[in-house]
This record gives sequence, C-alpha cells and structure tokens, in this order.
Amino acid sequence: MLNIKNLNKSYGKRQVLQDLNLNVDSGEIYGLLGANGAGKTTTINIICNLLKADIGDIKINNQLISESTKKIIGIAPQENILYKTLTCEENLQFFAEIYGLNRATVQKQIKEILAAVNLLDRAKNPVETLSGGMQRRLNIAVALVHQPKLVILDEPTTGLDIEARYEIWELIRQLKHQGITVLLTTHLLDEAERLCQKIGILKDGRILVEGSLAELRNLIPAQEILTIKTTQEKEAIACVQKYGFTHRYYDNELAFWLPESWDLKEIISQFEGISIDAISRQPVRLEHIYLEVTQKYSSPKSF
Repeated sequence: MLNIKNLNKSYGKRQVLQDLNLNVDSGEIYGLLGANGAGKTTTINIICNLLKADIGDIKINNQLISESTKKIIGIAPQENILYKTLTCEENLQFFAEIYGLNRATVQKQIKEILAAVNLLDRAKNPVETLSGGMQRRLNIAVALVHQPKLVILDEPTTGLDIEARYEIWELIRQLKHQGITVLLTTHLLDEAERLCQKIGILKDGRILVEGSLAELRNLIPAQEILTIKTTQEKEAIACVQKYGFTHRYYDNELAFWLPESWDLKEIISQFEGISIDAISRQPVRLEHIYLEVTQKYSSPKSF
C-alpha cells in the first residue's frame, strides 16, 4: 500500500531524511517510532504531498504521490483540526466538502462514520462540549470521511487518560478489520506492541530496523530480562559474567539478559554472596529493543 524508497530531504545544511526506506502492506497497522526530530513529521508531510522530497520515490497503492493520491489518504494530526463551535456532524460535512463530496449524498456516510467512532448520539453536539477522548475520536472520523485506503494517525492517544486511550485503540483495530491500512506514529511503546503488525524504528532520518515484534525480539539474544536492586552492582555484574549475562541499565535499574528461562531459585543462586534487595523478571519488551537499536545502531539492519 505504501512504499518509500531512498527518500532524502534537507532543510538548508541539515539533512532530515537520509535514504529512508519503508514498506507498509495493505491492511496492516504499521508503527513508526522515533524521538522528536527523527523525521516522522517530515515523512508524513511528504507522503501527503504537502512537502517535496529532494530525492526518492513514494508510491501509494502503486501510484506515485501526486494531487490525485491525496484523495486516498486520510490524516488525523496530533493537534485536533476540529472547529469547536460546530457540531460533530457539521465538522464532518465541512471536511467532506473540502474533499469534493456532495453534501446531499454524504449524509448516510457521515452517520455511519459517527457510529463507527461511537459518536452518533453526539452528532448535534458542538465539539467544545465533548471530552478530550471524544474529540480525538472525531478527529479520526474527519480522516475517514472520504473513505481513504491509507489513514495516518499521528500520536492519536497523546494526553488521553487510560479509558480514552483504550477506546482509541479499539477504534484503530476496527479500521484494520475494515481493510484500512494504518500508519501510526507514537511515543507509547506499549501502544505499538498492542496494535502494530510491523514496526519501524526511525533515527536521524533513516529506518534502523523494520519488522514484526517477533522479528525485532531477535535483536536481543535473551529469553527474559532480569532486573535486580542491590548496593553491590559491580560485584553482581562480575558474579554472573561467567554465565554470559549481558547487563544493561533501564531507567537507572541494573538488568541482565537471560539467554534462557531459568528457575528463580537457580537465578538467585548465581548471585551467591551478593545482597539483593529486590528481583523481577519480564519478557523482552519493545522498550528494551528500542533502546538497544537507537543507542547501538548507526546503520539499517534487516532480517
């Protein structure tokens, strides 16, 4: 559905995108991860034909981007693009007309979209009376009003409480069920874990790694992550070096990569003579992968 090949973009002497390659298959949710300044916004603007690349090609549904491809893209930016004094229905009517849809024939479609985002009962309510989560759902509805094939969701749950976030997640899953391709940018790694079939990690304008969560887990040779609290960190690290435990610090906590799943008593026995205040185990998470990739890789890696 979306194919980006060797995309480059500079602002003056500052290169923002460097030979960016990215592929999103039809009907999948693709998570584009990266810190502020990594190039996500520039990439989105080029996809939407709002900005010209210096070099490179982008195809959407096998078409090179142009004015015509704008009609098959829907975008819900991080900042809501809603008119707060207008009702939900009036907002959708307005954006439908911008896309050239006939007001008389789009009414049924607007009702269907409002129902899909669970706002049909709020159709006549001004946007300013809606909660933050409702406004974010309506913002996504605006991206759907012209029935696009590709929807770009830029940080769709930023600033929302957990209940509203869950509602947006379910809405995104429904888009996939309807066969809509979704490009999702997010800083919430658990969001990408839950929703995305494929994930790309962007740094300094290039995709360092791209693949499913299962494929990305292969980047860390561990079955589990073991975190311990101890006042004898150097001694703990030295104690288990003979077992090949790689150590890392996550949020200032000492952690080890366990190459295989061990019984807890067996793990504790390896730290004989070390005073341990607390110990925990967890599977390899996207946060561990993200930190490893962004801190260690300087060039793309493929599977």
